[in-house]
Amino acid sequence: MAKPKVMVPQRLGSSTAENGPPSQQEREVSLALTSIKKSIETKERLSKDCMNDIIEMAHIIIAALRQGRKVVFFGNGGSAADAQHISAELVGKFKKVRPPLRALALTTNTSILTAVGNDISFDEIFSRQVNAILEKGDIAVGISTSGRSRNVILGVQEAARIGAKTIALTGGDGGRLAPLCDHNVIVPSNDTQRIQECHIMIGHLVCELIDEALVEKKAEKWTPAFRRDRKPVSPIVAAT
Repeated sequence: MAKPKVMVPQRLGSSTAENGPPSQQEREVSLALTSIKKSIETKERLSKDCMNDIIEMAHIIIAALRQGRKVVFFGNGGSAADAQHISAELVGKFKKVRPPLRALALTTNTSILTAVGNDISFDEIFSRQVNAILEKGDIAVGISTSGRSRNVILGVQEAARIGAKTIALTGGDGGRLAPLCDHNVIVPSNDTQRIQECHIMIGHLVCELIDEALVEKKAEKWTPAFRRDRKPVSPIVAAT
């Protein structure tokens, strides 16, 4: 069954004696169009102000992966979803079919998150995982729209102590997070929704740049990243 089309009214938000107050549909369409316009404007500012920072973020991750290092992502709420989304693109695939890359989101193991949060402190849910997993030369990407999430800040501080490189993906003025990191990408907005929309776009851009680097460089350059020293696991065939 075909869905009814939503007609965009010719008059948006006007209120005159002749036409009367805007209808419910007009108010909803106006709200949606305003949000889309703000999203586009934020992305335009991002393209002007942050392109070099985004490309450098990709270069840092590419260099680490080529050396057989790993990259981890972490954040809270929507930023946790972004951490999982970006790491999934690297372990799975983005546009091109390729061997998996060493990436991990520190937001998925609910037993670790709840045990550390309950028994120790929610502030340490990422820093303890960083301590357990990361090594010198690895990459830690802390995602926080405000740059003020304490558990993300402690996570990048622990990563720096270990000798891992740190990247902040944030917005506004960067908060406390940005100055603590080796590199940062700060979305030029104070609107949480617009920052989050830009963060996942930045994640996709980084993944696309990684894919492009795979095409440009000979395959042997990526041997440590692809862990070709290990034979693939043979699929299990169920008995009939």
